Amino acid sequence: MSTSDLPKDGKKSSKTSDKAKAAPSRAGGARPPPAGARKGPPGTPPARRAPVRAPTSRPRGPREDYPTVQAFVAIGANLGDAEAAVKAAMTAIGALQRTQVTARSSLYRSEPVDAEGPDFINAVVAVRTGLDAEQFLVALQRLETQAGRERPFPNAPRTLDLDLLMHGNSVIDTPTLTLPHPRMRERAFVLKPLAEIAPDKVPRAALARVTGQVVKRIV
Repeated sequence: MSTSDLPKDGKKSSKTSDKAKAAPSRAGGARPPPAGARKGPPGTPPARRAPVRAPTSRPRGPREDYPTVQAFVAIGANLGDAEAAVKAAMTAIGALQRTQVTARSSLYRSEPVDAEGPDFINAVVAVRTGLDAEQFLVALQRLETQAGRERPFPNAPRTLDLDLLMHGNSVIDTPTLTLPHPRMRERAFVLKPLAEIAPDKVPRAALARVTGQVVKRIV
């Protein structure tokens, strides 16, 4: 700028000074818009980012999500409120881990066979279980203990008796477990409720052999 461009008082024009103040500094450069910012006409509000949700735990799947086998359990009791004990056992078996009751027989009354005490209340349940035979047996024995089962002598009266009759196609013969149950076809109090819920598991000839045993359906 030459001296002739200056005003007479020797000072620069105030407009020029104001423009210089308003111009952005190029030292640092203009800041780029944040990544993902929406481009639009002036005055457009910035886009809102979706809130980050905390990971949630995966819900537990239904019991059918694991491999299962069909099993049958005979239930009996002849001490205390035997009918209530048998009904409670049906519910307790269905609450076992990885186990679901799929069928329940009626309740039957029978005289003790190879046992002592009052008449028994009997029933049979069918289940689907993901427990193997030994695990299932242990779980059933735990339910017997919780119901106050004691074994002071062989064939003693009992508050609850749970017999594993069949577990899939398992054939087992150990000191603690024999499958199928070795005496199930000799007992009408097992065969009649079993035939009610799984007739294909009970041969007619087996039912004919136990006709002399008195078993009455009560519920």
